Amino acid sequence: MGILLTGGAGYIASHTAVALASAGHRVVCLDNLLNSRAEMVERVGDITGQAIPLILADIRDTDALQQAIRDHGITAVIHFAGLKAVGESVAWPIAYYDNNVRGTLSLVEAMAVCNVKTLVFSSSATVYGLPLYLPLDESHPTSATNPYGRTKLMVEEMLADIAHADPDWRIAVLRYFNPVGAHPSGLIGEDPHGTPNNLMPYISRVASGRLQELSVYGDDYETADGTGVRDYIHVTDLAQGHVAGLRAIGTGDRPFAIWNLGTGRGHSVLEVIAAFERVNGVSVPYRIVARRPGDVAACYASVDKARSELGFEASLGLQEMVGSAWRFERMLRASNT
Repeated sequence: MGILLTGGAGYIASHTAVALASAGHRVVCLDNLLNSRAEMVERVGDITGQAIPLILADIRDTDALQQAIRDHGITAVIHFAGLKAVGESVAWPIAYYDNNVRGTLSLVEAMAVCNVKTLVFSSSATVYGLPLYLPLDESHPTSATNPYGRTKLMVEEMLADIAHADPDWRIAVLRYFNPVGAHPSGLIGEDPHGTPNNLMPYISRVASGRLQELSVYGDDYETADGTGVRDYIHVTDLAQGHVAGLRAIGTGDRPFAIWNLGTGRGHSVLEVIAAFERVNGVSVPYRIVARRPGDVAACYASVDKARSELGFEASLGLQEMVGSAWRFERMLRASNT
């Protein structure tokens, strides 16, 4: 298959490109490089031994999307492109609705014109809102407490409407929990512009001295050590989940399906810090600060549906997550010296 990855130079997309190329697919990346680097696509080529085209374009440019689909013989799209920081979305809601919702509408318009109707959408466990029970399964009620979450939920609902109106569409929604880690080569990983919003790259930068210390938001939750518990999934496992999701919608008869991608268990913030220090032999200075508004005590996935319907189950644990993240950070530090 010829597969277009929007946001293809990004963290999760680059690892998925490796997994897809290894599975025999032909991969094309499209990105505006707002929060990514073109060199990551070059490194995907180094890992796979294949030249991966990178198209510099914005998903809101419908004409550019149509041209990319036609020029490269695209038969399916995996849609990663989107703004994704909760706090930033509260400050800049217009930008988030414009990019995430209008951008997705632009994409499906281009796909419909080109009669390419196989789509995998990168969604988020954020759409579950405050957990009513754990683990979170795909039938848990959806809710959103910030503009970022609302954009994900709006796009999910829009895609469901499209699929139900036209059964020729095959759409998979993958609800990620917390992707972490890096490719075992150390060539690609999570390296956001500016200060990281996610825990693992922040820990890595503190350990390497690029940042002074880590803020741990709250130690008075009803968890084993008082800090928030989240379901962390290794990004290479997550990438394989996309391969499985694409295969499932390509061979199944459902126009629309939703799957969680997680591990089914949670780790606390302090547990992640301790594992990072132990596995990598480094120190991660941190301090406890006040809780962030909207944070929940614990959030982790039910993975039964992905296991039974996709044949997918995460295989890598916390040791591999923290080890690969540090390997990538050391590679970055070496390349910048």
